[in-house]
Amino acid sequence: MKRISVFLLALAASTAMAAAQGATTTIRWAYWGSDARIKRSQAAIDLFTAANPKIAVNPEISGGTGDHFLKVDTAIAGGGGPDIIQMGGNIADYVNKGVLLPLEKYSPSILNTSVIDQGALESGTINGHLYGISTGVTMPALFYNKTLIQKIGAPLPKVSMTYAEFRAYLVALKAKLPSGVYPLQDFGAQSSNSTPFGYWARYNGTPLFDPANKTTAVTAEAAQKYLELFKDYRDNGLIPPADISAGYAETNADTSSVIAGKAAIGFIWTNSLGGYQAATKDELALIELPGAAANKALWQAPSQFYTVNKSSKNIEAAVRFINFLVNNPDAARVLGNDRGASASSAARTALLSDVNDQKVIEYLKVAGAHSSRETQHLPNDSELNSTFYLIYQKVAFGQLPSAQGGKQIYALITRLIKK
Repeated sequence: MKRISVFLLALAASTAMAAAQGATTTIRWAYWGSDARIKRSQAAIDLFTAANPKIAVNPEISGGTGDHFLKVDTAIAGGGGPDIIQMGGNIADYVNKGVLLPLEKYSPSILNTSVIDQGALESGTINGHLYGISTGVTMPALFYNKTLIQKIGAPLPKVSMTYAEFRAYLVALKAKLPSGVYPLQDFGAQSSNSTPFGYWARYNGTPLFDPANKTTAVTAEAAQKYLELFKDYRDNGLIPPADISAGYAETNADTSSVIAGKAAIGFIWTNSLGGYQAATKDELALIELPGAAANKALWQAPSQFYTVNKSSKNIEAAVRFINFLVNNPDAARVLGNDRGASASSAARTALLSDVNDQKVIEYLKVAGAHSSRETQHLPNDSELNSTFYLIYQKVAFGQLPSAQGGKQIYALITRLIKK
């Protein structure tokens, strides 16, 4: 779980309490994120409450998604919960549970959806109703320690590479890196490993899930090749040994092997770049996952969603705050790309001064052309991640042959589709 500084939590709490003293309405906003996200979010809150002195915003912050949803679920089970709930790709699960409020009736009177990209609106629309307002779009990427690579005299990686070019680059990088530092993070070992595996499946033209036919194009042999890809990297010292990789959860900057100085390149979502950069004095930069240019295997995804708890007693104030976060240029300026590059044409009029936001925009200009529509998530996506992780680790630690691991992954996917 992400460690959040006591100082920032105290600052957010004291600011909210001070604002609440003169307010008539207090809305609770539950989200997860790093110290950098907390600072940005509080700056947006301050702007909003200055313009809306009768509304106070009380942030309820968690370090990671697991802690966030545990708190949210517990509060909802008790008959309450925050007014605004930050959601991820699991938004449909909460719609199906009857937790979230449809928002279309508040447009355009309070929520201006006319300036939000249609694709972003569609991503938050479920069963014909608008439940989630996209915080912005994000894309999978690889990030690298530019300072480290320049220091050892190695060439910087190209933004776009084939898998063969990428492996050759890792080999060349390994020859120059000091002992104990590896070219690449073992991002196959992430707890959210369905994302890199999903990319691999798209690259090979075998997407994880076809919702129309309730099937998968992935085979046991294809899953085996994925496991063998990282086995090759591991056997040749291009990623750390399994026991070293297991020491890094790779869920945020605090648990990143790249930030810890153990790897030069790692996996990231573009909206996380600012938080990772804030955790190191070395300069970070972005490149595509290998093969993206050839097969358009990348995708643009809503980073997260702002949603409203159906049980909220302050619905209009909550929707008004969401509209501010999404569409106000001043809010966009302080929030940057932390929750994704803005999907609102009104917010995009803001001049982003942050160098990391600029890097994300430059990356999107290249990678956007190498993307296609996102494959629909597999049902029970969280179970896919947790069980896939166990299978991957058994193979990585030599407890399970790759062929057997591939069969287990295929069996897992087909079981979850039928579940």
